[in-house]
Amino acid sequence: MRGYDLAVVGGGTAGIIAAKTAGGLGARVVLVERRRTGGDCLWTGCVPSKSLIAAAHAAQNMRTAGRFGIAPVEPQVDFTAVMSNVRRAIERIEPVDSPAALAEAGAEVITGTAVFIGPDQLRVEGRTSLRFRHALIATGSTPALPPVPGLAEVEPLTSDSVWNLAELPARLAVLGGGPIGCELGQAFARLGAQVTLIEGSDRLVPREEPQAGIALSAALSAEGIRVLTSTTVTRAAQQADGVRLDLLGRDGNVMLDVDRVLVATGRSPRTTGLGLDAAGVRLDAHGYVAVDAKLRTSNRRIYAAGDVTGAPAFAHVAGMQGNIAATNALLAPVRRIDHERIPWVTFTDPEIAHVGLTEGQARHRHGDAVRVRLLRHEHVDRAIVEDDTDGFTHVVLDAKGRMLGATIVAPRAGEMIAELTGLLARGGRLRDLASVVHPYPAWSDGVWNAAVAESSAALQAPVTRRLTGALLRLRRAR
Repeated sequence: MRGYDLAVVGGGTAGIIAAKTAGGLGARVVLVERRRTGGDCLWTGCVPSKSLIAAAHAAQNMRTAGRFGIAPVEPQVDFTAVMSNVRRAIERIEPVDSPAALAEAGAEVITGTAVFIGPDQLRVEGRTSLRFRHALIATGSTPALPPVPGLAEVEPLTSDSVWNLAELPARLAVLGGGPIGCELGQAFARLGAQVTLIEGSDRLVPREEPQAGIALSAALSAEGIRVLTSTTVTRAAQQADGVRLDLLGRDGNVMLDVDRVLVATGRSPRTTGLGLDAAGVRLDAHGYVAVDAKLRTSNRRIYAAGDVTGAPAFAHVAGMQGNIAATNALLAPVRRIDHERIPWVTFTDPEIAHVGLTEGQARHRHGDAVRVRLLRHEHVDRAIVEDDTDGFTHVVLDAKGRMLGATIVAPRAGEMIAELTGLLARGGRLRDLASVVHPYPAWSDGVWNAAVAESSAALQAPVTRRLTGALLRLRRAR
């Protein structure tokens, strides 16, 4: 029986980063993947969705060129060609996540289904068992269907299966107004589908600041997407010419006829069949692998990282967790991950980027000492010249002006949030950025102008005014 320093179960982002980290440390590491390395991010998530969004963005630019004095045209969308381009993007990135790349990094790759048969042993299908000093569970998650009568029978699309579409649905219902539903819903609408977006809560992207959801809803509605919030699907039924959905919303019971249904209401952890009982690994109340702040499970030999832990389902979160888990397992369990300081982005148009606490979370934790610095992008010159001024930069501060969180709504919000993430990580004050020279004109002016406004307000404080006034009088006297 061969022994390993680290056995990684799952070849998605968390598993790949962990295996490469371990290989770089000189450890004897094996990664077991049942299907193909790369995980959801490469095959069904980040990469294909952003490629589809890029195509949809190009189509929308053609429609809206009139605002710049260029004759607008309705694009002729070849959906087959669009999906071929999506696959080409996957093919270009796939070598980075391939077994060959993992082997080059020092990790052995075994294809097959891994099952724990003890606290320090794995069996891969019918092969000889392998023993490990430490293991990492990184099996990810899978789309979950809500318990709607008839929904499973209409063969709904999910973020996994939507990439198999051969033709664009003329009428598409998207269940779920979170990041995945909004991103894919807008993309399909821009490519020519008639989209209805259905969300059970009272606004889109409910984890974000309320005004972010309101802004996104307005933008999607302006593009012709039918946005139904506070609405649930009570039944689905296959019809001769499509699918009929029974909806319960603000206006009572209504029916919606569509060609296809895309479900984006949540995900479930992949833990079935792993033999976690034999390994002594405990699950939490929601079925995720329970981990402590250092990503250790109830079996201290075994760690877990990525979606399977119930952490925010983003590739960059999984990657960071994979790195931390590998170093904690092989060296010493000292590293922790602070999820409150990890940014995320909803890649709609406009993008919504967030890091830290929302205003509501901050007030719940810190009370009335919380302040908000809000800069609307009608005051950002780059937004003006691009005729895209509907966004904003919203920064949550404590009583001393230190940043607690931020939300940005803008075409380049995903890039803009990085500077504020760094500020939050080092416990800085927003006004500290006012002295940093920024390029002009850039979208980052939204962040910088908010910092300048904060700095100017500090200079206008009564104590500061008295001090500066005294200094000026002293200099005049000289």
